[in-house]
Amino acid sequence: MAQTVAKFGLPVGEQLKILKNSISAGEAKKRLCIVTGTHGDELEGQYICCELGRFLNENINRLNGTVDIYPALNPLGIDTIMRGIPGYDLDMNRTFPGTKHGTMPEMAAHAIMEDISGADVCIDIHASNIFLRELPQIRMSVPTAKTLLPYGEKLNVDFIWVHESATVLESTLAHSLNSIGVKTLVVEMGVGMRITKEYCRQLMDGIINLLVSMEMLDDTEAPKVRKPIISLDRAVGFVNSPAAGIFVPSVEFGVSLNEGDYIGDVLDPLGVKEPEKVYAPCGGLLFTLREYPVVYGGSLIARILKDN
Repeated sequence: MAQTVAKFGLPVGEQLKILKNSISAGEAKKRLCIVTGTHGDELEGQYICCELGRFLNENINRLNGTVDIYPALNPLGIDTIMRGIPGYDLDMNRTFPGTKHGTMPEMAAHAIMEDISGADVCIDIHASNIFLRELPQIRMSVPTAKTLLPYGEKLNVDFIWVHESATVLESTLAHSLNSIGVKTLVVEMGVGMRITKEYCRQLMDGIINLLVSMEMLDDTEAPKVRKPIISLDRAVGFVNSPAAGIFVPSVEFGVSLNEGDYIGDVLDPLGVKEPEKVYAPCGGLLFTLREYPVVYGGSLIARILKDN
């Protein structure tokens, strides 16, 4: 059932509405929230919301609890294909927990926090930007890892990247929700402004598996999920462009590399300079790869989860 989380007046008599699809059945009080669309250029989660809603409605007799689906926390950003909130030059994921009396983004953030408050688990789905492609992964801070890892391991992602706490911004939705006791996992996958169906279906299986493990869905035809690599004590190697030009990869995304493996070339469009070859600085899983080919000196080309 569609419900309004928040609404605000816009010029020319229009309204901004943040909506959710609340699907409930059975007597259990457990609640799972799926949120996405915080950034207007991240659309992978849109497909998941649609498919998850369809699946739950078709299997409503298996559901025992409530699943709240929030497909567009930043509807103006999605409408205008902008990462932030149009008119405010603001990243919505830097406005939480918000305030009841403030600017429209602050009030929207407050309303979202109030609506999700009390949920058992929340999955915050992000895509990458238009420049980089990411393997399905979960990111969490070191202080939250002990609580969140058992849930993350059920979500069928390729790996879980545990960050030092210094890298986690307190103004994000995930940090704010974790601070009030809502166990919130951040999923990153795919590429900006695109839908990668195989990644979406992979995470869909993980969400269904999580629902089964939380006893919110009976285990008939429960999907099999992969065991993720966990980066608790594994460093990440960064590959940056040695020059400006056009990056052309020569490796398959998601492969395991050895130190010194050839990754690709940075080409000079004028054809005056010889191509700059790019090599892996370490061995490990290639979990980030440049999608947008134009690069400058120092532009991020790849990230590699180092072998133990």
